[in-house]
Amino acid sequence: MRIGVPREIKTLEGRVGLVPEAAGELVKHGHNVYLQSTAGELSGFSDEDYRRAGVEILPDAESLYGQSEMIVKVKEPQTAEIPLLRKDHLLFSYLHLAAAEDLLQSLLDIGLTAVAWETVQTDAGLLPLLAPMSDIAGRIASQVGAHLLHSPQGGKGLLLGGLPAAQRGNVVVLGAGVVGGNAALMAAAMGANVTVFDRNRDKLARMRAIGDNVTALYSYAHAIADAVHHADLLIGAILVTGAKTPHLVSADMVKTMQAGSVIVDVAVDQGGCVETTKPTTYDNPTYMWEGVVHFGVTNMPGAVPRSASQALSAALIPYVLRLAQPDWQKDQDLVRGINVRAGKIVHPALQNLEKSG
Repeated sequence: MRIGVPREIKTLEGRVGLVPEAAGELVKHGHNVYLQSTAGELSGFSDEDYRRAGVEILPDAESLYGQSEMIVKVKEPQTAEIPLLRKDHLLFSYLHLAAAEDLLQSLLDIGLTAVAWETVQTDAGLLPLLAPMSDIAGRIASQVGAHLLHSPQGGKGLLLGGLPAAQRGNVVVLGAGVVGGNAALMAAAMGANVTVFDRNRDKLARMRAIGDNVTALYSYAHAIADAVHHADLLIGAILVTGAKTPHLVSADMVKTMQAGSVIVDVAVDQGGCVETTKPTTYDNPTYMWEGVVHFGVTNMPGAVPRSASQALSAALIPYVLRLAQPDWQKDQDLVRGINVRAGKIVHPALQNLEKSG
């Protein structure tokens, strides 16, 4: 198969769909791999690194999309990329279509097959292509939140972990999955008082085991409201696979937070779990609402592109190899990941969105 890796054009997105070693693995299996020139540079990989792996370097996006049958890219197609997509393309990337109705309609109009990384799912319910970026996003959420609490960033001037004669900060994490677990781990390591909410007792037990400064609670609405009121840093880490994220924190709850508190909503890709969340980019990552700093960057792992690209490729390569086979639709993990095909919505969560709309 002819597999193309374009350069990402989303604002300050430095990741690349496949690192040279992963691309070389595809070449060894007899596939033709194309890379748009400089696509790997921000992740620390030169065109020459890819050439040594047997990859053909193409000068621009038009030639890359024109030559390729499968497109492997990190972020959802941007407006300038839509005209480059064809009906016979197999698109393999993060898509988050539940929160991007215009993109969904464009892909339906094109008629291609799109398999979203965030909805590829194992029989056990795991999300193997979302997990590595969730690891990173959770850790970044606590790191960014701690920084945004500094006065020059608009925060209340709080050292998250406290110190002798000064109180620790209060961190509230909504969701104890991969994102929430990593966020809680980082915040606890900084010394903050951490409260994690989830409905799964096993996940709550894992959170409690992080340390004595972590409290794990069931997601009762009144308990969340009380915790939000006292939170210095609120991290949204809720995921409903393929669907729009429900708002667990209302605008009225946000109004009860102290001025200079911080919200980092990692769920922003799927619409956000905080009502006041809106998407931002790394060139203008925050905004104030009722005195509360909001961070809503939709490609948080893009801040560490080298680490992120390496982790992504390790997870991706078995699935790209499978997709390149004519009978790939016998693989149920990938079938569950199909969002649209031949002009029709395939994923149940998107079908439900269509019905509710």
